[in-house]
Amino acid sequence: MQAKLSVVALSVAAAFALAACGQKEEPKPVAAPAAPAAPVAKPEVVVKLGHAAPMTGPQAHLGKDNENGAALAIEELNAKGLEIGGAKVKFELLAEDDQADPKQGSIVAQKLVDAKVNGVIGHLNSGTTIPASKLYADAGIPQISGSATNPKYTQQGFKTAFRVMANDVQQGKALGEFAAKQGVKTVAVVDDRTAYGQGLADEFKKAAEAAGLKVVASEFTNDKATDFKAILTKIKSKKAELVFFGGMDAQGGPMAKQMKELGIKAKFLGGDGVCTPEFMKLGGEAAEGNYCSLPGMPLEKLAKGPEFKDKFVKKFGTEIQLYAPYVYDAVMVMADSMKRADSVDPAKYLPAIGQTKYDGVTAMIEFDEFGDLKGGAISVYQYKGGKLEYVETLGGGAVATAQAEVKEAVAEVKDAAKAVAGAAADAGKEAVKAGAEAVKSAAEATKAAVEKK
Repeated sequence: MQAKLSVVALSVAAAFALAACGQKEEPKPVAAPAAPAAPVAKPEVVVKLGHAAPMTGPQAHLGKDNENGAALAIEELNAKGLEIGGAKVKFELLAEDDQADPKQGSIVAQKLVDAKVNGVIGHLNSGTTIPASKLYADAGIPQISGSATNPKYTQQGFKTAFRVMANDVQQGKALGEFAAKQGVKTVAVVDDRTAYGQGLADEFKKAAEAAGLKVVASEFTNDKATDFKAILTKIKSKKAELVFFGGMDAQGGPMAKQMKELGIKAKFLGGDGVCTPEFMKLGGEAAEGNYCSLPGMPLEKLAKGPEFKDKFVKKFGTEIQLYAPYVYDAVMVMADSMKRADSVDPAKYLPAIGQTKYDGVTAMIEFDEFGDLKGGAISVYQYKGGKLEYVETLGGGAVATAQAEVKEAVAEVKDAAKAVAGAAADAGKEAVKAGAEAVKSAAEATKAAVEKK
């Protein structure tokens, strides 16, 4: 029995063995290829730029204009996706209202310092910029103003202070010389007692007297006043042939209007603070025929000017009031300095600002050892038909004027060349000949513009 069971067991074992030999070996699973490592996202750094200007009060329209210039620049910088120091950079604007008041300006400046901003654009007024600049200098924060023109701002010795427009020494000198060219012999000078207004008036007075003019009256008001009849009555008795005002449009417009009401025949002349649409609005018919000045060349004569104006109007739905192009350039210069230094650390990119050579909307921007714009030009305008009409450029703008004239002449050449091509297709030989003459004339104009300078 046991032998039979052993045979059966062996048979069963053999059957299992044969069955096992007949089975196919299951393939071993193949490991899936490793997924490529996800790219390491670059870190993002937020660069905070402070901006200070009056956003309330009689100069709020100018403050908003400045803020819009800065906002447009920041929008464009963020659209470029800049990388600085190995990180993606996102710019943010920290806007503050300094109310055009020196005390409030210092409060705002301390607030921006405490917020650890990477740089400051502003302030708008010299009266707020000057006291604020010490706080920024003590904190090592670079500051670029697009509108403060009082010389003291950059003459304090602060390495952090820069401006992208001509100062009042340059502007006052140019306006004094311009007044002398108008054939007047006597002038009256009025200022608003602000750092800007008084500073510009003092520089104008120096230049006017140096040019042989007699200052028959020196009066002052303040930057909140709207009634000037008392001081204008004094000026009328002195028979001044020209009244110069150092101040802003909120006072300049009503002053020009009251001059007309009092029968004062003298022309009105002011600096950049009154070279605005608001002056014409406040002055009404009395603005007609009077003069003002702006640092730099007219936007329409600059290579990037018309494009900037179009972008600004399209984005904000309003005309440029005054300083927006300069504030835009100030932001771009600060960003360009960070890029060249490959750092957003104020201590590291500050030296790069002094080495700036930036082709901006308003000028080729380079700074002297004080932080002032090199070769600042001054352009004079006349109010005509509700618009500012360009008269001439004075001061350091000879090269810029020549460049503008050359660009205009080159543009004429291009337009004439297009006329030739169009004429060839549409109007035959006579039109081609006329177009060729236009090209020749424009080319001669280009040559003349270059030789003139």
